[in-house]
Amino acid sequence: MVEYNDLIFEISRSGRVGSSLPESDVNKVDLQDKFPKHLIRDIPAELPEVSELQLVRHYTALSNKNHGIDNGFYPLGSCTMKYNPKINEDVARLEGFSRIHPYQPAETAQGALQLLYELQEELAVITGMDAVTLQPSAGAQGEWTGLMMVKAYLKEKGETRTKVLVPDSAHGTNPASATVAGFQTVTIPSNENGLVDVEELKKHVDHDTAALMLTNPNTLGLFEKEIVEIAKVVHEAGGLLYYDGANANAILGKTTPGKMGFDIVHLNLHKTFTTPHGGGGPGAGPVGVKKKLIPYLPVPRIEKDEDKYVIDFNQPLSIGRVKGYYGNFGILVRAYTYIRTMGPEGLRQVSESAVLHANYLRKKLEPYFEAPYSQICKHEFVLSGSKQKKLGVRTLDMAKRLLDFGYHPPTIYFPLNVEECLMIEPTETESKETMDAFADVMIQIAKEVENNPDVVLESPHTTVIGRLDEVQAARQPILRYTKEEAVEIDKEIVKS
Repeated sequence: MVEYNDLIFEISRSGRVGSSLPESDVNKVDLQDKFPKHLIRDIPAELPEVSELQLVRHYTALSNKNHGIDNGFYPLGSCTMKYNPKINEDVARLEGFSRIHPYQPAETAQGALQLLYELQEELAVITGMDAVTLQPSAGAQGEWTGLMMVKAYLKEKGETRTKVLVPDSAHGTNPASATVAGFQTVTIPSNENGLVDVEELKKHVDHDTAALMLTNPNTLGLFEKEIVEIAKVVHEAGGLLYYDGANANAILGKTTPGKMGFDIVHLNLHKTFTTPHGGGGPGAGPVGVKKKLIPYLPVPRIEKDEDKYVIDFNQPLSIGRVKGYYGNFGILVRAYTYIRTMGPEGLRQVSESAVLHANYLRKKLEPYFEAPYSQICKHEFVLSGSKQKKLGVRTLDMAKRLLDFGYHPPTIYFPLNVEECLMIEPTETESKETMDAFADVMIQIAKEVENNPDVVLESPHTTVIGRLDEVQAARQPILRYTKEEAVEIDKEIVKS
């Protein structure tokens, strides 16, 4: 009997094929004559030889081992892993959207251009910005795009500013994006309430400050109550305020970055607007700007000229193109569908429910874990496993134990300013029953730490692969095996 835990090479049989193609009527070409010799294989590639049915069963079995939002609760704080409505997929597969080409004349793709234009306008309203580009293919690229516009804006003014300020609770992409854009990063500490320390901010803001990058609510799930004062401090020094939109799921229909005083914002469509999330892409990180930064937006711009939609490259101050064509079009279609499906009232309800769910779950769990910021949160909240660490069990151990109950663990050890951090975001799409069941398991694990810690320390117990040596994997990575070595290693992992 074939076991679909096997590697595909183990079910391979010489001569077996998974395709049936007609004879080619194109003359054969000798590759030896067309490519440099060093690019031609001396021996055929070692590819598995299986039937189509074997191939389908093998990859179906692998997919069933994956954990995703369609088959389980995914409480990853800051990632907003919420349900992706299937109507989004239906619309993205409509022939007028799926069977077009970016090089075809604009007059033959007016419907697609209309969708892009309307999505730009809708995101501008949602964020309180004056214009939006859809080009960036991820939140991090959106950050970089925004910072390159900051640099272009300052250059046009004849200024050279070198520093970008970043709170200590920020996403790691913030300082990374600033560095890639050529800025130096300065860390601003949080105060005892988990918010930006405004007095410390004032000490660091000066004539060399290009921008402050801020998430609101921040990565602790707390709303920056002094945001108006923060914006005033930065703007009076001539700097710009950048909004990391990773947590926008908490403010839809309630407020906007524009009202808070931000000049630039990026949105993660996979977080807030239900496009596919994970797996390396494709993604989308649109960037919105206030009026003074519009000339620096990437090209091409999608504009409306009377009753037609046109592609505009004539923007002399633009930072140029940051992504091929017009961004990841299929992802943009999905986000547009979600916004139109929900409408203004629906988007507002999204944030209201997300905040309600987070606070409900927070109150259920706080008695069993340290709560460094025991106050009303927004869409997510943080706990600390420091109490359990004193008993010899780390947050990582509890995260591994969660796998035994079929839950993806929450984000752990982030933000970095919370010891043994557990960062939990239930989102608005989960039911009360799901949240109650998750809370019950978390409480059970907290009790196991006190009464039977070994069951947690030795977890997971029910997964295909047990606990791996993560330190060795990080310090001594082995990235290439022969086929025979891979088969033997896989067998040993399954046994363990």
